[in-house]
Amino acid sequence: MSSAPLRSPTPRPHRMKKDESFLGKLGGTLARKKKAKEVSDLQEEGRHAINSPMSPASADVHPEDTLLEENEERMMIDPTSKDDPKFKELVKVLIDWINDVLVEERIIVKQLEEDLYDGQVLQKLLEKLAGYKLNVAEVTQSEIGQKQKLQTVLEAVHGLLRPHGRALQWTVDSIHGKNLVAILHLLVALAMHFRAPIRLPEHVSVQVVVVRKREGLLHSSHVMEELTTTTEMMMGRFERDAFDTLFDHAPDKLSVVKKSLITFVNKHLNKLNLEVTELETQFADGVYLVLLMGLLEDYFVPLHNFYLTPDSFDQKVHNVAFAFELMLDGGLKTPKARPEDVVNLDLKSTLRVLYNLFTKYKDLE
Repeated sequence: MSSAPLRSPTPRPHRMKKDESFLGKLGGTLARKKKAKEVSDLQEEGRHAINSPMSPASADVHPEDTLLEENEERMMIDPTSKDDPKFKELVKVLIDWINDVLVEERIIVKQLEEDLYDGQVLQKLLEKLAGYKLNVAEVTQSEIGQKQKLQTVLEAVHGLLRPHGRALQWTVDSIHGKNLVAILHLLVALAMHFRAPIRLPEHVSVQVVVVRKREGLLHSSHVMEELTTTTEMMMGRFERDAFDTLFDHAPDKLSVVKKSLITFVNKHLNKLNLEVTELETQFADGVYLVLLMGLLEDYFVPLHNFYLTPDSFDQKVHNVAFAFELMLDGGLKTPKARPEDVVNLDLKSTLRVLYNLFTKYKDLE
């Protein structure tokens, strides 16, 4: 805003001029505000670009998102996408996972873009997951130092992920620029590579507003960014089976399959006075799976081999993994599902495991 004009100690005589009309005064006001307008002009251009017919009027544009150099580009997640329950779930799952991994470091992440942009948390996360130390400075305050650390961390990440053929959707600048889309892509890739014991929501996509400056003006466009697909594809298991088809094309038949499997497992578990009514929840701790294998193969499973009342995620994973070992001992193929998927209440994974048992033992009395 311009400073107030210096005043003469003697009052000026009142003069009636043409520019003292309403329009004249308005013109003078606009002239005095010209400098202030120039200062905020780029912000206004950004808002105009976002609020243009190509973009939703509700898009929330921050000043730092519109102060761009020529040909520079900035990406922002549309607010409506941020309100999507699946997007919120993805962010929460990833934050909880990071905090679980770094609990011994006494690091608590609350907001991904604010806590990960400088490379400090990403360094600790990768070191913990990969099991080796990175040759970087522990604390860096300058922007140059932060980007150097990020460069080292991301080079290590690229070395891990390149053999798997993943397209890398992040850069040093995008992470340091607090680009939430890039940060989410990076974390999802790390979670999948290290087989994190978490359940990421499937088919999460966000609408991204891309603002680009050309010839002094800001131009906006929309793109849909896919953050997660299916668990099988993200984990590198691309072979589709009958359950993929069932879930995708015949969900109405799902209840019939579930009813058949419930009848099958209860036929055997009833011998121990156990009853199953919900497949996705009652097999999640692995106890019923272990006991069921003992009943199907006609042997007693020593109680010290599994947790009869598991009270942690790791204990539940142990139980399901142990049940998988019993299945292999019984001549079955390795289950397509991961133990973590069953523990995380993934119905498709649980159905695959139980159907594998059903096909072999359905005629067993």
